[in-house]
Amino acid sequence: MRKIEILKVTMDEIEKLQKIGRQTFFETFAEANTEENMQKYLSENFSLSKLESELNNPYSEFYFASMNKDVIGYLKINFEKAQTEIIVTNAIEIERIYVLKEFHGKQVGQVLYNKAMEVAKRKRVDILWLGVWEKNPRAINFYKKNGFEEFDKHIFRLGNDEQTDIMMRLKL
Repeated sequence: MRKIEILKVTMDEIEKLQKIGRQTFFETFAEANTEENMQKYLSENFSLSKLESELNNPYSEFYFASMNKDVIGYLKINFEKAQTEIIVTNAIEIERIYVLKEFHGKQVGQVLYNKAMEVAKRKRVDILWLGVWEKNPRAINFYKKNGFEEFDKHIFRLGNDEQTDIMMRLKL
């Protein structure tokens, strides 16, 4: 296996971010959701204007996982007021860790997670937290393996479908 590089996403890479975001989200959730809900979510949440706004937010950071210059996954973390929910004041949210399906099981997600931990330690936060779909056992097991514990639930809207996310946290 070749070395996985983790690099911060810049504005001139917005099209790459849109492509990897749409592709990985589709690969992860298309089977369990309607095409209509998937298309609505992808067009709204991965539009260039939405991604530009997120990339310009000083409280959010995106990182690409690349191998041989090809983007194979990405991470989005939020802190302070960019968090989708305020759990505690001194926390970082992992909003997204997504990896292309062909690279599942090849440590890409772990390398991205390690980057989130590095940022959390640098920012000296107390909690790393996230929401994960209750019907995504692969992700739930990944986070449990990394020491996260369930602490609550919240609703995630995919198109017109309300889905339950399990809230998980890791005390640092």
